[in-house]
Amino acid sequence: QEQVELQEGLPNRLSGLGAGRPVRLFCQDECRIGLMPITRHRITLPGVKPIQTAKPGYQYFYLYGAVEPETGQRFFTEHERLNSDCFQVFLDRFAEAFPHSHNVMILDNGRFHKAKKLSIPKNVDLVFLPPYSPELNPVERLWQDLKDQLAFDFYEHLSILRQKTRIALSRYTDKAIASLTGYDYLLEAASALSS
Repeated sequence: QEQVELQEGLPNRLSGLGAGRPVRLFCQDECRIGLMPITRHRITLPGVKPIQTAKPGYQYFYLYGAVEPETGQRFFTEHERLNSDCFQVFLDRFAEAFPHSHNVMILDNGRFHKAKKLSIPKNVDLVFLPPYSPELNPVERLWQDLKDQLAFDFYEHLSILRQKTRIALSRYTDKAIASLTGYDYLLEAASALSS
């Protein structure tokens, strides 16, 4: 029920924001990327099992990301932890990257997203998804696609994985991001904002 209410009520919820500035709609999420090998199913001949080099690794970093489903524009930062301090840095840098618009950010209910010590930039509004509804956040699809590109490779050092991740992110076009993240309910809300 909450999911339907969010999808149908989002345009009304966003009306009146911006105080004369254009309003843009972003979706935000985080993704952990580390040295533990990412595995995926592979097609092989009957009876043949795929072989993959695997050496457990416990070093990782986090990507914090926001994407605009309507245009495919995006913003990413890398952090060592998943906490409110890193989220604050992400918010501040995001606000600086899009200073001429009022930016609505749809995100999940992670505790660090709601920390009392957070200082939300003036050109950012946070809209929280209903609990346990990752299917409403299209950034999840982007992370899945990114991990598909990193799957099966074996990385000795985190620095090499970071570089590979940055290269993979840089290859996405606006069109590709919009294709992955352009959920109908978000595009309708964005369209209502601009009308």
